[in-house]
Amino acid sequence: MVPPPRLPALTLAARLERKARGYLGKVRRLARSLSPRLAYPQDAWAGPWLTPAEVRVYLGMDPRDREHACRVARHLLRDHPGAAPELVAAALLHDCGKSIRPYRVAERVLVGAVPNRVARLLPFGALSVRAYHPELGAQLLARAGARPQVTRLVARHHHAGGDPGAALLHHYDDLE
Repeated sequence: MVPPPRLPALTLAARLERKARGYLGKVRRLARSLSPRLAYPQDAWAGPWLTPAEVRVYLGMDPRDREHACRVARHLLRDHPGAAPELVAAALLHDCGKSIRPYRVAERVLVGAVPNRVARLLPFGALSVRAYHPELGAQLLARAGARPQVTRLVARHHHAGGDPGAALLHHYDDLE
């Protein structure tokens, strides 16, 4: 397996610009996420990247999260067309931990506005799911029989800890 490409080191200005784009992307995503009827996930495109066990987990996700996941995966493939299939599958499944508890509209708005670091300090209800969705998703995938590499990438997508694949996944998730 080819190792995932590393992101180049960024200057402070580039990091601030990336953060600003990330928050703008979150605002756009939040506007689209007010109703599941406004979501148009590309399930037929996503399916071939996933194993049957992973497809079951993917289809259990909210359509808004599936649409976001498809955009993350497509952006990743646009910039890295030779990305490992496990990395693409992890992009499609990175938010599957959020599927353990449905969000009401008000919760989606509030939870989306709270940074993950803050949500980890307030471990209750929807904020708890938001804060720990990488770990919850990895547990869900492991129980379903997903590929170990996919499970590991999902678990680490917010806290890469030197893992280039997880860092790349976090980068594209943050941009979206």
